[in-house]
Amino acid sequence: MDNKEITEEKKGKQTKVLNKVVAFGKKTTEEISKNVKVLSGKAKENNYERRLKKYNPLFEEEYFSESFKLPNMVIIVDDAVRRGIDVCEGAIGWRQNNNGMEVLYLYDEAIELSGLNFIPAPSCDTAYYVDTFDRNRYIKLDCVFGKAHEEKLAELEHIAYKLGAKSCTIELVESSSQDESESKSMSGKGKGIGNVSASISGNSVNKDQRSGRTTTYFEGNNAPSYPQLKWFANDNNILGLIEMRCSGNNSIKTKTLELSGASSATMSQTAAYGIDSAVAKVKGGASMSMSKQAKKELQSKLIFIVEF
Repeated sequence: MDNKEITEEKKGKQTKVLNKVVAFGKKTTEEISKNVKVLSGKAKENNYERRLKKYNPLFEEEYFSESFKLPNMVIIVDDAVRRGIDVCEGAIGWRQNNNGMEVLYLYDEAIELSGLNFIPAPSCDTAYYVDTFDRNRYIKLDCVFGKAHEEKLAELEHIAYKLGAKSCTIELVESSSQDESESKSMSGKGKGIGNVSASISGNSVNKDQRSGRTTTYFEGNNAPSYPQLKWFANDNNILGLIEMRCSGNNSIKTKTLELSGASSATMSQTAAYGIDSAVAKVKGGASMSMSKQAKKELQSKLIFIVEF
């Protein structure tokens, strides 16, 4: 083989090697480009998932699913607060855990869609708590205890009416505490016991406050019927009165009952503390501490006087 042939052979081998290198490089470039696209897609997907978790939007499909449970608290907000956030597009609101209590932030545009009833009329930046007896009814935090009190009075009047009463009187007695940091001393003479002196000190003293009395008159009858109960369904005093009146002889003519606030509590102290904690930094929360109102209610009683 002469030198020319040897040279041509070398060139051929070099060309093959070069072609392989180019092909490998092209393949490697394509693989790298493909991997970059995959990694970029995963990064975008991970970023989307992070934002989805952060904003936790609630969509109509999930809201109406059988597995969805309505939180006890709903705050109505303007849908503009999250407008422009891609993960929130098409949502009707979002859920958020506020100090242990789950809260549904519902867009004002989705109120009708939600099928929920708000008392009073719904308004933006306002917090509502679920009705004790109706999961689709939410009451403004400032009105929760007042509304419950109105319903209790109406229920007692209804009880009197169904039992055939001629009249009923309902009086609210609230027991409040007044702080007294000063000490008091008393001295004097007691008849037959000589000189008497005493020192009284303490942080609080109970004081009864009469804060409401109403009387309702009826035609009255001797054909009592069982009333439908809600707030007083588990109150033994009320249940006893109904049984006495409906027993058949109608011998009872008048009855006075002291109904403890605890027996028909609007909510537990734990729930009230939870609400206070949940709305502590939320715009539209209650203007008065729910836990204080719950405590005040527990210390109160209703005097129910019914005459037949």
